[in-house]
Amino acid sequence: MSQPKYKRALLKLSGEALAGERGFGVDPKVVQFIAREIESMQELGAEVAVVVGGGNFWRGGTAIAEGMDAPQAHYAGMLATIINALALQDALEGHGLHTRAMTAIQMDQVAEPYLRRRATRHLEKGRVIILAAGTGNPFFTTDTAAALRAAELNADVILMAKNRVDGVYDADPRVERTAKKFDRITYLEAINRGLQVMDSTALTFCMDNNLPIVVFDLFEPGSVARIIAGEHVGTLVTKE
Repeated sequence: MSQPKYKRALLKLSGEALAGERGFGVDPKVVQFIAREIESMQELGAEVAVVVGGGNFWRGGTAIAEGMDAPQAHYAGMLATIINALALQDALEGHGLHTRAMTAIQMDQVAEPYLRRRATRHLEKGRVIILAAGTGNPFFTTDTAAALRAAELNADVILMAKNRVDGVYDADPRVERTAKKFDRITYLEAINRGLQVMDSTALTFCMDNNLPIVVFDLFEPGSVARIIAGEHVGTLVTKE
């Protein structure tokens, strides 16, 4: 088997994607689809870490706007990501994959605490690690958690999964029919133009640490395997 282009990849999933057409909670069909996609990455020889969001259960921004204390709202969002991590773990293990769910806040009964050296060892042993609870700190998004964990774990790429959008555009393609898609774009251009790659803190971190990002449509079957194999899919965000 030929070597994959990206030996170690971090896949960022939004909570909204896990909800599917339901719009809330976890759609079992969607989670099974994602599990098959991750399985295909491993079949190509890639080591896989996954960071999950929690927007399908909790929207911190909405709660804050309605008067909730901001740190409390953010911690509630972290708990939502743990629900998603457990659902994904169950689906992956149903496909015969070895997994570890790891959290940035202590919850020993359901998941391991995130420790960088332990997480790295799990990857080396061929286990899929599912990283929940963001960074463990309020005011930082799961996008930032994905960037941070990718750097800590020496990932070769961040796979930024989007919901029915196949890359980075100069406008919302679901609204503007004439929106232009970028095949490649630099971090700095994406930041300056305010493009929807990931939040600005996370994108700046990726630029400072030279972490390539591939933005792609999660629900295009086979996309992740094609990226791992070296095909051009979606939009590549790099320094040059």
